[in-house]
Amino acid sequence: MLNVKNLSVMVGKKKIIKNFSYNFAKGKIYVIMGPNGSGKSSFANAIMGHPSYTLSPQSRIALGKERIDKLQPEKRSEKGIFLSFQSPLSLAGVSVRELLYLALTKKKEPLAVRQEITQYAKELHISEELLGRSLNEGASGGEKKKLETLQAAVLDKKVMIFDEIDTGVDVDALRAIATFLKKRKKDKTFILITHYNRVLRYLMPDKVLILMEGVLKKVGDKKLAKKIEKEGYEKAVN
Repeated sequence: MLNVKNLSVMVGKKKIIKNFSYNFAKGKIYVIMGPNGSGKSSFANAIMGHPSYTLSPQSRIALGKERIDKLQPEKRSEKGIFLSFQSPLSLAGVSVRELLYLALTKKKEPLAVRQEITQYAKELHISEELLGRSLNEGASGGEKKKLETLQAAVLDKKVMIFDEIDTGVDVDALRAIATFLKKRKKDKTFILITHYNRVLRYLMPDKVLILMEGVLKKVGDKKLAKKIEKEGYEKAVN
């Protein structure tokens, strides 16, 4: 689904990601872990095409058989990439319903969008009051992350990247999000970025990728994440 080859990412002259290569398959859940400053969010932003990052000439990002590394962020989104915000922004005067209606104009019927929002909100335990409120205004960390998960599901992208989906999220919200994603992994590629092992208590990933100092150091399963929690990154990857 998402094939990344020889990805090197710079901010100015500083190299943040170094020769990252990996194929993220359809129908799988991946977790990218690493210490602070390891390049996890930079990786996600580079996939999305953030203008602050420059890719080396050898870098390749493909969605299916189509290269997307030369495309602008909005075009990558149209092709099928979704990236959540690490700290979701508030949008005064616009509810999540209104935002999704606007985003999906001429792509989905408004009634279908409304039905999906209602169904997904029920599964994620999002209140009707929160759906009608200005997006993220007065929302808790867990509510913001659940709203982003709802948006991702309604937008229905092929590859969904969630940056620190567990930050500021309580146990109940994290369980609801994990259950929701597990039900929808078929034909999708989920990439979750996190510092901690906490999300893995509720969501069984197919692969755990360890990123350190911009380098993909090791790939394993849930056992690798548990080893990191017990021994720390340095011991676990060596």
